[in-house]
Amino acid sequence: MPIKLIVGLGNPGKKYESTRHNAGFWLVEQLAAQRRLTLRKEPKFQALMARLDTVAGNAWLLLPQTWMNESGTSVGALAHFHKIAADEILVVHDELDLPPGGVKIKQGGGHAGHNGLRDIIEKLGTPGFWRLRIGIGHPRDASASEQEVADFVLHPPHKEERALIDAVIERGIAVFELILADNMAAAMHKLHTKPRPPASGSPTQVA
Repeated sequence: MPIKLIVGLGNPGKKYESTRHNAGFWLVEQLAAQRRLTLRKEPKFQALMARLDTVAGNAWLLLPQTWMNESGTSVGALAHFHKIAADEILVVHDELDLPPGGVKIKQGGGHAGHNGLRDIIEKLGTPGFWRLRIGIGHPRDASASEQEVADFVLHPPHKEERALIDAVIERGIAVFELILADNMAAAMHKLHTKPRPPASGSPTQVA
């Protein structure tokens, strides 16, 4: 099924715009900018939205303006209004279980403690939507407390980490033509194949 709804997860407001938890916002905002779309306030869905014309029809870009743990309110309302099924939804979110520079697409699965995913699953009544997972790394190790994790995701990444995250966001945006053309297998293959570093001593190629 073609993707009809692309959701970026994050928290609204300047206080949070540079934090790791807003990585989903970053990608969708850049996707909108690349396609010269304006994300406009839509009070009915408590979100910023834009309509995207695709080869498979219309799709929506959505940035919920609720707090992260109520993201499902916006997603569920828009999905219900436009009769969009779970497998036609792609949620872009930060992922603790991937390092900065890691990125994956998957369908279904649990929420792994991510409150935005938890609420979307609850409001949709199914975990069967697609996810584009942007790695942000983890505080120390798997034994970090819940408070340590919360502090980690609500702070900006270090400069080197942000550069790695920005690089995978660019890679993520580059596969959206395939995603929107309903070729998820090709998008997954391209995104999951790490780009090769230039060979030592080889001349730099200019496109």
